[in-house]
Amino acid sequence: MIRLRPRGQYAPLATAATALLLAVFVLAPAFAAEPELQHAKPADVGMDPAGLKKLNEAMHGMVDGGQLAGVVTMVSRKGKVVHFDAYGKRDIENGLPVEKDTMFRIYSMTKPIVGVALMTYYDEGRFTLDDPVSKFIPEFADLKVAKEDGPDGNPITEDADHPMTMRELLSHTAGLTYGLFSRSQVDTLYTKAGIIDFNQNLEEMIDKLAKIPLRQQPGSMWHYSVAVDVQGYVLEVLAGKPLDEVLNERLFEPLGMKDTAFWVEPAKVDRFSHMYQSTGGKLAKVEFGQYLEKPKFLSGGGGLVGTATDYMRFAQMLANGGELDGVRILKPETVKLMHTNHLPDGVTDMGPLYRGNRFGLDFSIVTDPNPATDHERARGEYWWYGIGGTWFGINPVQDLVVVGMIQSRDFQASAAARLTSKRLAYEAIVD
Repeated sequence: MIRLRPRGQYAPLATAATALLLAVFVLAPAFAAEPELQHAKPADVGMDPAGLKKLNEAMHGMVDGGQLAGVVTMVSRKGKVVHFDAYGKRDIENGLPVEKDTMFRIYSMTKPIVGVALMTYYDEGRFTLDDPVSKFIPEFADLKVAKEDGPDGNPITEDADHPMTMRELLSHTAGLTYGLFSRSQVDTLYTKAGIIDFNQNLEEMIDKLAKIPLRQQPGSMWHYSVAVDVQGYVLEVLAGKPLDEVLNERLFEPLGMKDTAFWVEPAKVDRFSHMYQSTGGKLAKVEFGQYLEKPKFLSGGGGLVGTATDYMRFAQMLANGGELDGVRILKPETVKLMHTNHLPDGVTDMGPLYRGNRFGLDFSIVTDPNPATDHERARGEYWWYGIGGTWFGINPVQDLVVVGMIQSRDFQASAAARLTSKRLAYEAIVD
């Protein structure tokens, strides 16, 4: 990760050598042929083949029953893939099947990727979790906080009781919001200002955010927000280059995530799944972001597309303690730090949608499995999902990774697929 600059009398030689290397590598593919993920028979890693067959049957049943168009699921145990299945259609209208290399909009599963990229700079000593965010974004110094509603649509404000910290930014406790999922005068101001505007760049988003008060005091509660888009801008500041280049250099190229990007290249469009929604009992294609050209707004909170294999490579790196195929991305202690609870004292949960969970650094953590949603073995799992129906979970206690991908605007169907796949994966563990 550390790049040394040549100085003094060696600079011309180094420059010439660099030019030669560039001449060689520019002719090579952007991604070298990465080692394949390791595979194993389920029984060899303590899993029941019949149990994994039940996972297949459940996912296939949701497709055959008209709840989903298509689905890809992957399970690894003890570092080896034991289940990889694709079923259904990526394009119902033209009869095109979902395949193992089908590409999906992963939406909020972008967030852990951006968080991990940011933590590579933490490993290099570029920031601490207690640093103020204003160290990297001066516009965030002296932010005001909404105290109560004002009569003219602008909230009455007070001073923040402390500067927003990097820890709070990484744990959705920074006082930010989304302007989409809750109603307050601050949320309305987000909407009016166009905080989520795909015709702007990240710097323009930051300029708008700096003019709007925080929704609540930093560190006072967990509230889902644009925090990871802000993290994306911090990455641009630290790296001095656009977010897509940072992610390519820090994660995608080292990990061999060759299909993960902010847009779908023309040569890959035929592998890109359509998005579907149940309408009148039938699945209908819906427009939900085209991703067919490079966007101006590189959303760290939800802008990536990718494949199940790519995300499994990312997740397996984390499950391995920050390393995959001999390439180290994070220190083991940093991975552990990311899936340790960072909610402030007095903040005991993440609200009714996430009972039994706490929050780390860009990951939710199952600390007290909820019988209504979680298998009892889920304790310690860190996970997240995307609003278009993608999900993953990493359980260091069980040495288990689950990745699933669908494209559905039906939240209930997506949640059912996610919860069912993870429950059946846990049930298939026999050691």
